[in-house]
Amino acid sequence: MEFLTIPEIVKAAIAKLPPTHWHYLSGGADSEATLRRNRAALEAIGFRQRVLRDVSKIDCGGELFGQRWRLPIVLAPIGGLALIDPEGGLAAAKAAETFGILPFTSVMGFPALEVVGANTSVRPVFQLYVRGDRAWIGDVIGRAREAGFRALCLTVDTALYGRRERDLEARFSPASAIDRPEVAHLLGRDGDLRQAAVDWDMLAYIVSISGMPVVLKGVMEADDARRAVDAGVDTIYVSNHGGRQLDYAPATIEVLPEIVEAVKDRAQIILDGGVMRGSDVIKAMALGANAVGLGKLQAYALAAGGATALVRALEILEIEIRTALGLMGITSFAEISSRVLRPLRSIPAA
Repeated sequence: MEFLTIPEIVKAAIAKLPPTHWHYLSGGADSEATLRRNRAALEAIGFRQRVLRDVSKIDCGGELFGQRWRLPIVLAPIGGLALIDPEGGLAAAKAAETFGILPFTSVMGFPALEVVGANTSVRPVFQLYVRGDRAWIGDVIGRAREAGFRALCLTVDTALYGRRERDLEARFSPASAIDRPEVAHLLGRDGDLRQAAVDWDMLAYIVSISGMPVVLKGVMEADDARRAVDAGVDTIYVSNHGGRQLDYAPATIEVLPEIVEAVKDRAQIILDGGVMRGSDVIKAMALGANAVGLGKLQAYALAAGGATALVRALEILEIEIRTALGLMGITSFAEISSRVLRPLRSIPAA
């Protein structure tokens, strides 16, 4: 049966995944306060409803990296996709290509970046964790360029690995569960220390050798966003790692306005963190984002039915976006700003 709603896809993922894998994908760090806050903050934002406007034609598209996309959505980088789909990151890239959005491919993922590049024409963004010395960094960035990737994304919110208590209590190690020799050399103590040592000098070095636009993922403070743009970063990716790293961090949607103000149109802005509905996309775009990233929902859809289910999830999001924009009296994202939003009082849980 074709999925008709996002909750149907989530239910199918729960039914198909082993409990350890479900908790790995859906859980957060420590008390999971950041995880819950991402959703609570999005749900505290409401819409203004304007009527008697011609909404017979609605454009849901967006622009990122100088290209027009069917939706202003990217597939966030997930290193553990091989846990839920045998094609790993290639399945996500194929779904993105089929639908018409931009995927990110993780250095920690499977298959190798050359395989993803050779088997899709969408030209993903390559996501990097620093797991080696400068020679290793230069080599892997060169490989990404040769494979046709359009940009480089450096993730910087994992200086230490968050304590994910669901995994700890289940004695579950995602790295061991994936068991792919292609990425085994990136794991372990040496790689952890390399990542912990990443600083502004390292960012400057990566920008200098990248040869392509640089995205900085994991930015949650306006001062860091401003400094990153000054250092040559092209895109600020506002993210708290889906609540999986620092507990009691603010929601990404809460810090988005101050980061937009700090950047002042000098860089593109992407946001992820709890995005599960088309309405979430509209809220982020109204507050100044250029696109939103799908993390958990991407993984749930792949678990529910592979690339086909992921394409269907994107189709449902598009329907939700078009419906909400039309009922708000809006025909494109070019028309929206924070003026279309209003704060909401909390409502009882269903």
